[in-house]
Amino acid sequence: MSATEWAVELTRAAATAAEDKLAQDIIAFDVSEQLAITDVFLLCSASTSRQVRAVQDAIQDKMIELGAKAVRREGMREGRWVLLDFADIVVHVMHQEDRAFYALERLWSDCPVVKLS
Repeated sequence: MSATEWAVELTRAAATAAEDKLAQDIIAFDVSEQLAITDVFLLCSASTSRQVRAVQDAIQDKMIELGAKAVRREGMREGRWVLLDFADIVVHVMHQEDRAFYALERLWSDCPVVKLS
């Protein structure tokens, strides 16, 4: 089984919203084979806490526009690592330093990459 078309559509929209706010190193993994709770993990980086929040806001606005509601949000106050759970996709907006430290790409490197363009 692979990610649903809806999950891929949401992922691409979220990636575009992140890119519009100058997020870097945007990548998505199809984790549907590994996890039963979601189809896609989208990761992106920002260079400051303020930019992390701006990327988070842009993604949330885009998801609301598409009719996807966040079922869980974490880390918004600190602005270092924000997790946005939209059920079909989970978005991680991370400060560059935290992203380098936690290296989530290594954890999910065996999962297929979702084409974003």
